Amino acid sequence: MKVILLEKVQNLGNLGDVVSVKPGYARNFLIPQGKAKPATKENMEEFEARRAELERLAAEQLANAQAEYEKLHGQVFVIKATAGDEGKLFGSVGTHDIAEKLNEAGYSVERKQVRMPEGAIRQVGTYEIDVALHPDVVATITVDVQPEEAAE
Repeated sequence: MKVILLEKVQNLGNLGDVVSVKPGYARNFLIPQGKAKPATKENMEEFEARRAELERLAAEQLANAQAEYEKLHGQVFVIKATAGDEGKLFGSVGTHDIAEKLNEAGYSVERKQVRMPEGAIRQVGTYEIDVALHPDVVATITVDVQPEEAAE
């Protein structure tokens, strides 16, 4: 199925590209998320009429992401978690916990923006985590997982 992209999509294309994707991917993800429209003649004409506006919006989003990157990149966040004597966590620290910590600190980050390729953190320690603020802007933060003090 051919679609026209309304924004940059990771591993697929840039704004305005006409790409061929599987019908399910287009119907279930790209079109409902507002990332693409079917590449019909009417949609192509509508896109060309709105192209300048869409490019301006994309440039604004990129500028906002770069400003957020300047504030966020290199920051250290401490997360307390219940751990055993050997540093193994009871449970884990995942994308939800990290996004929640960033939101508490005043950054607007969604869970899906936190990238953890090795999966959830299950040991006490310091970890480098990537936060995708935009398809072109990825900030790296340090997450320091420390054991909670036992209540006496």
